[in-house]
Amino acid sequence: MSSLPSTSRVWHLVARPHGWPKPEDFALREVPVDAPAEGRILVKNLHFSVDPYMRGRMNDVKSYVPPFQLDKPMDGGAVGEVIASNDPAFAVGDTVLHGLGWRDYADVPAKHATKVDGSLAPLSAYLGVLGMPGLTAYAGLLEVASFKPGDAVFVSGAAGAVGSQVGQIARIKGASRVIGSAGSDDKVKLLVEEYGFDAAFNYKKGPVAEQLKEAAPDGIDVYFDNVGGDHLEAAISRLNLHGRVTICGMIAGYNDTEPTPGPRNMTMIIGKRLRLQGMLVSDHQALQPQFVQDVASWIASGELKYRETFVDGVENGVDAFLGVLRGDNTGKMVVNPTR
Repeated sequence: MSSLPSTSRVWHLVARPHGWPKPEDFALREVPVDAPAEGRILVKNLHFSVDPYMRGRMNDVKSYVPPFQLDKPMDGGAVGEVIASNDPAFAVGDTVLHGLGWRDYADVPAKHATKVDGSLAPLSAYLGVLGMPGLTAYAGLLEVASFKPGDAVFVSGAAGAVGSQVGQIARIKGASRVIGSAGSDDKVKLLVEEYGFDAAFNYKKGPVAEQLKEAAPDGIDVYFDNVGGDHLEAAISRLNLHGRVTICGMIAGYNDTEPTPGPRNMTMIIGKRLRLQGMLVSDHQALQPQFVQDVASWIASGELKYRETFVDGVENGVDAFLGVLRGDNTGKMVVNPTR
C-alpha cells in the first residue's frame, strides 16, 4: 500500500459574514493526517458539495443544522475513495458518500459513511441528481406539494440542482404545464430545449409578476420556491384555488443584513385557501429507496437530464460557494479537490 498523506488542506470559517461572504471570512489550512483509528476510515475526497444552505450555517444562530464553528473545519457532502480502513465494513478502494467535505482528505467515522457504486452513475451524481438535492426535489414536489397529474407547476431557480429536477419530475408525472425562472437567457434556453419545460423566463429582464402571468395565463397549482422575495409574491398572485407551495429555499434573502419584507399579497392565502409549507429533506428519508429507483430509471431512459458545474482544486472551494450564491452554476456545483 502506498504511503498515506501527512496533511490535508481544510477550509475553516474565520469570521462570520455580514451580508455577502468575503474571501477573507475563510482560511485554507493544512492539518495533520494520521492512520485511521478503530471504527474509522481515511477517504481521499474526489468531489465535495457547496450548497446554498451553507450560507445559513455561517451565522451563529440556532437552526435545523448546527452553525459552522469559527476556526474549525467546515463540513458538507462529499464522495471519495477509501485509502485506509480500520473498520471491517470498508475496504481500501471502496467509494463512499460522507459528510466531511471542504477538504481533500477526510478521517471519517465508518458509521457515517455509505458505499456508492460508480458503475451505476458518476460519483459526483451522488451529491446532486441522486443525492440530497435530488431527494429534495422529489420529496418537495410529490410529498410536500401533493403534486397530482394535471397540475400546472412553477419552479424558481429552475436551472439549479433542485429546480431543474423538480420541473422534469413534474413533466414526467403528467403536469399540464411546467414553468421555470432562471437568471440568464442561456439558462432559459436550457430549461425549454433540454429539460422540457413548457415556458421559462429570465427574471433579470423584467418584473417576475408580469413574466409569470404571461407564462401561466391560466394560473398555477404548485409553486416550488427556491428564491423567495418577488418570486413568492408573484406566485401567490398566480396560484389557483387550493394551490400548494413548497418553500425549499429563499436564496434572494440569504445575504440580506435587514429583515426581508414579506409578500404584500398574503391576504390572498385566505381567499384562495392556499397551503404554504416549508421543507427539510431530512424529514423525507423514507422516500430514499423509491427516489433512487425512480430517478435512476429516468436517467437511464433519457427522460431526466442533469447538468453539473465543476470547479477544480480545493483552494477554489470558497470561490465555488460564492458562485452558487451568485447563480454562476448550471445544475449542481461540485468541487474536485485534486491533489
